[in-house]
Amino acid sequence: MEAIQSVVQFFLDLGASVFLPIVIFVLAIVFGAKPGKALRSGLMVGVGFVGIGVVLGILFDNLGPAAQAMVDRFGIELSIIDVGWPAAAAIAFGSDIAALIIPTVILLNLVLLFSRVTRTINVDIWNFWHFAFVGAMVQAITGNIWLGLVSALLFAAVILFFADWTAPAVQKLMGMPGISLPHGFSTAFVLPAMVVNKAIDAIPGLNKVEADPEAIRKRFGVFGEPVLQGLLIGGIIALIAYAGDGAFTSWITKVLQVGISLAAVMVLMPRMVSLLMEGLIPLSEAARSFLQKRAGNREIYIGLDSAVAIGHPTSIATSLLMVPITLLLAVILPGNRVLPFGDLATIPFMVAMMVPIVRGNVVRATITSTIVMIPTLYIMNAIAAVHTQVAQSANFEFPEGASTITSMVDGGNWLAGLFTWAANSFWLGNGIILVALIVAWTMFRRNRQSWERIAGAQED
Repeated sequence: MEAIQSVVQFFLDLGASVFLPIVIFVLAIVFGAKPGKALRSGLMVGVGFVGIGVVLGILFDNLGPAAQAMVDRFGIELSIIDVGWPAAAAIAFGSDIAALIIPTVILLNLVLLFSRVTRTINVDIWNFWHFAFVGAMVQAITGNIWLGLVSALLFAAVILFFADWTAPAVQKLMGMPGISLPHGFSTAFVLPAMVVNKAIDAIPGLNKVEADPEAIRKRFGVFGEPVLQGLLIGGIIALIAYAGDGAFTSWITKVLQVGISLAAVMVLMPRMVSLLMEGLIPLSEAARSFLQKRAGNREIYIGLDSAVAIGHPTSIATSLLMVPITLLLAVILPGNRVLPFGDLATIPFMVAMMVPIVRGNVVRATITSTIVMIPTLYIMNAIAAVHTQVAQSANFEFPEGASTITSMVDGGNWLAGLFTWAANSFWLGNGIILVALIVAWTMFRRNRQSWERIAGAQED
């Protein structure tokens, strides 16, 4: 087990920008692409991910300090600290189950793919840690690593189902043909987003509001451009965080810097995604050709990190608006003890998969995100004790003064919460989840187009 763990850790330590190009290159060769084309495909994917990482770094470096300034300014003091996704990753990577997750999830994916149950081949191996997180939480409750593995694999199957379901909407809105997003955190939020979006459809007036990027540009002209949206929203966030903090020149400089930086994010992120997609096209074509020869005319989706969906203007704009909204909810929600902080900058990953469902409508995306954030905060409260216990066993370094910790990723993930609660009556709970998944998958395959329209797919 230790030998397997060390091999797995070696590849994980390479990071997504190195590990994913290797996976892309190998897959392209397996699917019959020429070596030169496969090599360029892998390198372009790596370049795209490096670019996305740089732009996300700009976002996090500006949004994180602004969120901290808001917390300090308004004196928000709550007892459970959101230390961010590193706590969840520490649980995943530091657990006994981590070494088993990558080979078993790959095997599960291949079995489901070649048995024609799913169309997604998930190459986002770096983010298998989300499945390991759920497995480690279940192992902590049951004391059994194999039960943890069962829950992790069932979680992975649920995510593959959601990825297939939402693929047409993602491809259409994001302009990314042939892909799906089987991300353990982002993709979990498609179901609650569908429920809220359907409720908005029933509200007269609100259901007629057109607020997708194109409609905003038409209504507001140059002021509806993403670059100016980033400047405006970033400037407002910085004003809330820094206005009056020290000399005028000091805080106005911060406001301008944050505004320009977030304007840059709005412009640069879609361009980095386009580089990544340039690299994926040869793999997608080779996979399609390979499988058509062996399995008939069947569409296959390449499963990627949801980071590629963050570049949509609605994703970024909604995420920025959600920072002050989330802090406000934390203060006013009765019984909440979680101080959102570490993962405020990762809200784009929560919002990314909601955007295709609301077809890019900023108003709907903001309303949906706000409503979904309420149970997310309560889930963070509910499983914080187990989260803390497993973080301690993984030797996670707690912030000074923090005794109970959590994270929005995946400590606020409703699916992670569901598997954590199901672990207390393991076979009954996981049996119910499995039956529900089989029923949903069967109904989806019988009426795929109708289900895909619910998920935001548009008529051809």
